[in-house]
Amino acid sequence: MDSSISRRAVISALPAMAALTLVPGPASALNVGEARALIDKAIADVNRVINSGKAEPAMYKDFEQIFVRYADVRYIAQSALGPAGRGADKAVMGAYVKAFQGYISRKYGKRFREFIGGKIEVTDARPLKSFFEVVSVAYLKGQAPFEVRWHVFDKSGKDLFFNIIIEGVNMLAAERTEIGAMLDRNKGDIGRLTAALQKAG
Repeated sequence: MDSSISRRAVISALPAMAALTLVPGPASALNVGEARALIDKAIADVNRVINSGKAEPAMYKDFEQIFVRYADVRYIAQSALGPAGRGADKAVMGAYVKAFQGYISRKYGKRFREFIGGKIEVTDARPLKSFFEVVSVAYLKGQAPFEVRWHVFDKSGKDLFFNIIIEGVNMLAAERTEIGAMLDRNKGDIGRLTAALQKAG
């Protein structure tokens, strides 16, 4: 075998090999159509809840079910907590994630409750790096339409959204700041943070 040809073949293959290592394995199985279909379903459920006429506590319970069904809650919770969670006890983290789930559902349930009498429609979907972005537009009574963007991946093995951007406000970035501040107020104690989250939102 010509060693120079072998070297050229290896060198020419390196960029492709490097590109493959940058893309998470599971994400390659997801496509634009599937990402859009997930958010279509999530939005249909959100529209149903916001126009159900239910009392606030019942609506928040429904929103929590929507988050559990369509969002990677564990990823969002861990991302919001950051490095503080890396060495935490499994039971402590489990309790934190559960409390975060209720907190984020109440918080964004209140945001979506502002949409009562309106609707959200998906308008576009496209790949972005190792995930997909699904663009939707919210139509509210008495307000100009605005965008709600959803970021979707299948890192956990399921198609789930892991971020929402409402009118330019990035949920992941906002929660990293908010949870970081709450953790500081609780002296870095995740248990105390968990207790605080159960009352927040």
